[in-house]
Amino acid sequence: MKPFIHDDFLLQTEAARRLYHDYAKDEPIFDYHCHLPPQDVAADRRFANLFEIWLEGDHYKWRAMRTNGVSEELCTGGADPYDKFLAWCKTVPNTLRNPLYHWSHLELVRYFGIDEIVNEKTAPAIWEAANARLAEPDMSAKGILDKFDVRVVCTTDDPVDSLEHHQAIAASGIKTRIYPTFRPDKAMQLADLDAYGAWCDKLAAVSGVDTGTFQGLLDGIKQRHDFFHSMGGRLSDHGMNHCPTEICDKAEATRIFEKTRAKQAVTPAEENRLAGFLMVYFGQLDAEKGWTKQLHLGAMRNNNAASLRNLGPDTGFDSIGDYPQGVALSRYLDALATDGCLPKIVMYNLNPADNYLFATMAGNFQDGTEAGKIQFGSGWWFLDQKEGMEMQMNALGNLGLFSRFVGMLTDSRSFLSYPRHEYFRRVMCNLVGGEMERGELPGDFELVGGMIKNICFDNARNFFGLELG
Repeated sequence: MKPFIHDDFLLQTEAARRLYHDYAKDEPIFDYHCHLPPQDVAADRRFANLFEIWLEGDHYKWRAMRTNGVSEELCTGGADPYDKFLAWCKTVPNTLRNPLYHWSHLELVRYFGIDEIVNEKTAPAIWEAANARLAEPDMSAKGILDKFDVRVVCTTDDPVDSLEHHQAIAASGIKTRIYPTFRPDKAMQLADLDAYGAWCDKLAAVSGVDTGTFQGLLDGIKQRHDFFHSMGGRLSDHGMNHCPTEICDKAEATRIFEKTRAKQAVTPAEENRLAGFLMVYFGQLDAEKGWTKQLHLGAMRNNNAASLRNLGPDTGFDSIGDYPQGVALSRYLDALATDGCLPKIVMYNLNPADNYLFATMAGNFQDGTEAGKIQFGSGWWFLDQKEGMEMQMNALGNLGLFSRFVGMLTDSRSFLSYPRHEYFRRVMCNLVGGEMERGELPGDFELVGGMIKNICFDNARNFFGLELG
C-alpha cells in the first residue's frame, strides 16, 4: 500500500502531476509574511525535542486539542513536553478532514523522514526518531531555512523593535535573507490609554524624537520607517477588523492625540477617525519608498474573555468576523489614489463571503504602473487550507489576473510550516491541472506550467523588490 504522503499526494490528474513535478516542486520559497521569531534565527536555535518545534506556540493544534477534550494543562499549561506531545498524537486521528491531518503528516515526512500514521500507538517511535533527527547539525533554525531553500523571510515587527536580531542575522552570512516588516498597529490602538502612552514613550526612546506632540508622533514613526528601510525592509502590514470608515484632517487628529496624552478617554468614533488619518500617512510613507502594504482584514480576535485574561492573546480564541468591508476599503484605497500615494498593496480577507468583493476591489485601483499592483492575497489563517485556497484562487481567476498572483506565504510562528508551500502548490496544480484535463485551459505546458512556476516564486521576487542571497 502507498504511504499516506506519497509523490502524487492531492494530484488527481496526469496534468496536475506534470504541473507539480515539472514546474512547482523544485521552486525556492519566498516567505513574504510570517511571524518567525528573528531571535531564533539569530541564535540559530536548536530544538530540544519534537514538542518544542511542533507544538510550542501552535494555536491551530491547541484549538483542535481543546475540541477533542484535552485539558488546558496539556495545551498551554505546564505539563511535561512528552505528555503534551502524546495528547496531540491522541488527537490527530480525530482531525480527519481537518487540514491539520494533512499538515502534521507532511511535516513529519519532510522534516524527519517519518511516514507513520500519527496516533497513540505510533507516538513513542515518532518521538524517538524525530528527537534523534533534531540533534543532527542541519536541523537548527538556519539549517531548516536552507533545507527548504527559503530565499527570503519577512518577519512582522513593531516600529519600536530594535531590530538587533535582524542586524545579527545580516552579519552572519546566512543564505536566507531575513527582512523586517513594519507593523504600526499600536499607533492606532487608543482604548487602553496607559498602554498607548507607554508605546508612544518607547517610540520616543528608539527614535530620539519627542512624541509628546502629534507631529512628534508622526516624525518618530517616519524615523523608524526610515530605519526599517535601511535594514532592507520593503513591506508594511496592518491587522484590522476593517479599514477605518472615516478619515479626519490633521487638526482633528492632533486634538484626538492630545486627549490620549492627557489621559482623557477617547470615543470609538475618535479612535476610528485618527486611525483613518494615520493609515493614509502610513500609505504615504510606503509609496515614497516603493514599499508594499499588506492589509489583513476580518479577524474577530480574543472572543473568550476568560481565556484572554488567563492565557493572553494568540492562544486560539479568534475566529472569522462578519464585518462590513467594502465601503471602508474603497474609501481608504481611494484616499491614497486621490493623493497620488497608492503603494503596492496585498489585501487578505478572512471571511470567504468577501472573496469576490476583495477580488473586484483590487481591480478598481490597478493603475497600469505595475502588473498586479493591487493583489488579492492568498487564503489566510482559517482559509489557508485546500478549500479556502481553491476559493481564493477561483475568485482571483474569475475576476482578476491569476497569472500575476504572488502566491503563498506561511503566516506562521513555527519553523515546521514550510510544507505549507508544498501543500499550496499541490492544491494549485491540482486545480489548474483539472481544468487542463477538462479542456478549460489549453494543453500547453510551456504556457500553463510557466504560469505555475511564476506563482510559486518569480512573481513574488519581482513584485516585492527584495534583494536575494
